Amino acid sequence: MKYKKKKKLGSFPYVSVVFSITLALFVIGLFGLLILQSNKLKDSIRENITIQIYLDKFVTENDKIRINKLLTQKKYVAKEGDQALVEYISKEDAAKIFIESTGEDFIEFLGDNPLRDAFTIKIDPAYQQLDSLKNIETELSKVDSVFEVVYVQNLVQSINKNVTKISLVLIGFTVILLFTVVVLINNTIRLALFSQRFLIRSMQLVGAKADFIITPFVKRAGLQGLLAGIIATALLFGLLTYANSVIEELNQLQSVKELLLLFGFVLLLGFILGIVSTFSAVKKYLKMSLDELY
Repeated sequence: MKYKKKKKLGSFPYVSVVFSITLALFVIGLFGLLILQSNKLKDSIRENITIQIYLDKFVTENDKIRINKLLTQKKYVAKEGDQALVEYISKEDAAKIFIESTGEDFIEFLGDNPLRDAFTIKIDPAYQQLDSLKNIETELSKVDSVFEVVYVQNLVQSINKNVTKISLVLIGFTVILLFTVVVLINNTIRLALFSQRFLIRSMQLVGAKADFIITPFVKRAGLQGLLAGIIATALLFGLLTYANSVIEELNQLQSVKELLLLFGFVLLLGFILGIVSTFSAVKKYLKMSLDELY
């Protein structure tokens, strides 16, 4: 004679719940990786917004030192640590770079080097709007021994416009995806608890308090959410490692600190959603009448 195994309080389908939560967390983690990479790429593009300051033909060494000192003190010049990102390129170096890149020796053809000594400055992101760049151009053009100030206006306008669009799209998708994941995990746990509704009622009928009934479910759900988070982060780490091995220089768009924060968020999200969804579902069954349970 076969005996049916009794269900324990708090025991509901384990594998299916963990699998569903893992899948949901993996998707949101994957999108989180996409956002981090996009932000790094955006920052990388912005870091390359520069202004070239071409000097007069017969500028003196003292003038070069004076202009260099002036540029390093400007608040709109980007900094790396305490070092202002100002680069001096002599006309001789500029000629070498041009000849190496084109293979044509224009100095031999012209008999002279028509290029000018120049400074290149990287602009702080806070000053990368077109009106700010125009003000910078006007200001630097008035400096003694400066011949011309140049920046690619169309490129800057295009970057600012596209970065804004991409940011809005990513924020929209993040909100929608996060809402979808919350609903999916909540429904998964509610369905898993459906088979326990009569056990919950039986415990209630024999005088068990709500806290005594809810606690085993919440503990189990917390562990399931945490386990799902661990599996999801492991899958994300594996996928990221594979992507780095296939795509060159992809790791340059990654920050260890940001990745750890993302993985921590995935773990915490699984843990919290598991507990909250289970708590609300059990509370719901405790309030139902016997007719509603059927």
